[in-house]
Amino acid sequence: MPAPLMDTYSPPDLNFERGEGAYLYEQGGDRYLDFISGIAVNGLGHAHPKAVAALKAQAEKLWHTSNMFRVPGQLELAEKYCRDSFADRVFFTNSGAEAVECAIKTARHYHFAHGRPDRYRVITFTGAFHGRTYGAINAGGNPKYLEGFGPAMEGFDQVEFGDHDALKAAVTEETAAIIVEPVQGEGGVRAIPDICLRGLRELCDEHGLLLIYDEVQAGAGRTGKLWAHEWAETAQPDIMAVAKGVGGGFPMGACLATEAAGDHMKIGTHGSTFGGNPLAMAVGNVVYDELTSDGFLQHVVDISNTMRQQLAGLADEHADKIEELRGRGLLIGLKLKDGYVNKTLAAKARGHHLLMGAAGDNVARMAPPLIITEDHVREAIGALDKALGELTPEAS
Repeated sequence: MPAPLMDTYSPPDLNFERGEGAYLYEQGGDRYLDFISGIAVNGLGHAHPKAVAALKAQAEKLWHTSNMFRVPGQLELAEKYCRDSFADRVFFTNSGAEAVECAIKTARHYHFAHGRPDRYRVITFTGAFHGRTYGAINAGGNPKYLEGFGPAMEGFDQVEFGDHDALKAAVTEETAAIIVEPVQGEGGVRAIPDICLRGLRELCDEHGLLLIYDEVQAGAGRTGKLWAHEWAETAQPDIMAVAKGVGGGFPMGACLATEAAGDHMKIGTHGSTFGGNPLAMAVGNVVYDELTSDGFLQHVVDISNTMRQQLAGLADEHADKIEELRGRGLLIGLKLKDGYVNKTLAAKARGHHLLMGAAGDNVARMAPPLIITEDHVREAIGALDKALGELTPEAS
């Protein structure tokens, strides 16, 4: 009998049954230090007491009504998002891909509402990852993810990451927006310099384009700011897609927009049956309150500096295998040299009870819970040191 699940994943032979803080526990009782956090999702760690309490309390009252009716938690969380960010409008989703789809629709509809339906093209970048829906894979432009799904969708113009001249040349009278990740996650944990984010803002202002940030992976405190673009100060977007860490493990996302960019999204322009459901909003409010509590983001900055210092020393010790340390805050990548394979390193680390991931450009990726301590960092460095010691060249 064939397996009932589609073979779209290849997980290791582990079955985790519970989590606590920065650790996951396998059915046999073995403990693993989780430095991937469900791919930058479990920012507060596993089974955070306040999040668990909020979910239990809401589950005993009301699960779902759809957006046919008001969900008070939506208004509460939207007000917090708008209070502390560039945004004036929020649409809640169930995932990052849905948030990206909403962002693209919002940008295109903005120009339609202003009498320019011909302005619909969106500039994207090589190495981008914006999700797995049909629109999102076309925005990302990765040939591997597009293969087998028919002709490429019209309306996306991809330029080489970091090529400023190509970016300027790509802007036409039909361009509606630019979408970019302040830190590319899947594309190799590549952080865009603050000066370049400011340059994108200036370019959009010059040509009347909307600037869209995809902070699905880099947002929610992961870089030490609530939103990654805040490090650039004057590079605020018009629209932003967020997810992953904003739910702390519960599926949720959001599309945030300024008044100008989002006010035209009226009844009938967009919708979601499950988006912003009472369960997600109960958890989302708790997660947001924790992320914005006194000292939380400063802890992320401090512990990420400690971790980067330790990783820099490790990179020096294994200079024959590690080419570069990348990322920002607690979204960190180790680019391996030719002949060494990131997925093999992740497997070796798993053998020492450290969980990490792999990203594009042969990068081993770490995105630990934001609540990790120096003890966790030392434990991770020790396991990674052993894993690197066991790593051997592989034929290409």
